[in-house]
Amino acid sequence: MNRSRREFLTNCSAAAGTAACSLAVAGPTSLLAAEQDPQSKQTKIKKAVKIGMVGVKGTLAEKMTVLKELGFDGVELNSPGGPDPKEVQKAIEVSGLPVHGVVDSIHWNVQLSSPDEEVREKGLEGLITAIKASKSYGGTSVLLVPGVVNNDVTYEQCWERSIEQIQKAIPVAKQENIQILMENVWNNFLTDPKETARFIDELDSDMVGAYFDVGNTVKYSPPHEWIPILGTRIKKLDIKDYGKGKGFGAKLMEGDVDWPKVMANLREINYQGWATAEISGGPRERLAEIADRMDRIFAS
Repeated sequence: MNRSRREFLTNCSAAAGTAACSLAVAGPTSLLAAEQDPQSKQTKIKKAVKIGMVGVKGTLAEKMTVLKELGFDGVELNSPGGPDPKEVQKAIEVSGLPVHGVVDSIHWNVQLSSPDEEVREKGLEGLITAIKASKSYGGTSVLLVPGVVNNDVTYEQCWERSIEQIQKAIPVAKQENIQILMENVWNNFLTDPKETARFIDELDSDMVGAYFDVGNTVKYSPPHEWIPILGTRIKKLDIKDYGKGKGFGAKLMEGDVDWPKVMANLREINYQGWATAEISGGPRERLAEIADRMDRIFAS
């Protein structure tokens, strides 16, 4: 995705007279317009939603077509229990909208950190199923809650057990070329960026990274402070807001997240990946509102 100046000029030479080189030969007015566009300095962040947010009646293809019409770049599905790969591929062909990944649909109920070994193994099976589903859908990742600390599981136990199970899944992830990405959630585990970075680093694999949920961090610390610490470990983003008194009911840009600081820090690490809304969805009108608010966030 990051191209050197030499690569850019080579491509321009090969495609002279096309839009690919328009910026290189633009006059002062065009260059000024580009400088005034905050996202012109990088590949634009790709905008998506979770499939469960789409409150539009119809087939998967029809729902994805609506998302495409509203300007979304992709969608994220769920697995285990997701749609048949053939249905997904047909929906992609009809709508022109890709599936960029899946959410592990059982990680809360069948935890990798469970005291019960049988439960942990079932959780591992679910993760492997999600990895293979993401591959079959044309995705690149699986969102994972790695474990939960509670009355039955200490922090240390959660760490050790989840590391052990994820390590078992990494060979499959490598084979399928699907990343396992840890989401920061309210699970009493990995609640600060340094611990999250240490956890990812201990797994020591290119197939592991962070699925950084912006709104989920507000309870613990300002989200923009996480970004420089996690750095390029951040592979994908979940977009939501959070406000005192409103909780996750706060609309995007109406909570306590300082979005301009978040975006500034994302640009500092040259983030260029997917950003997926994880908020209450609804009909077409609601989805259009979400698309608009996400665009304004990315331009802030």
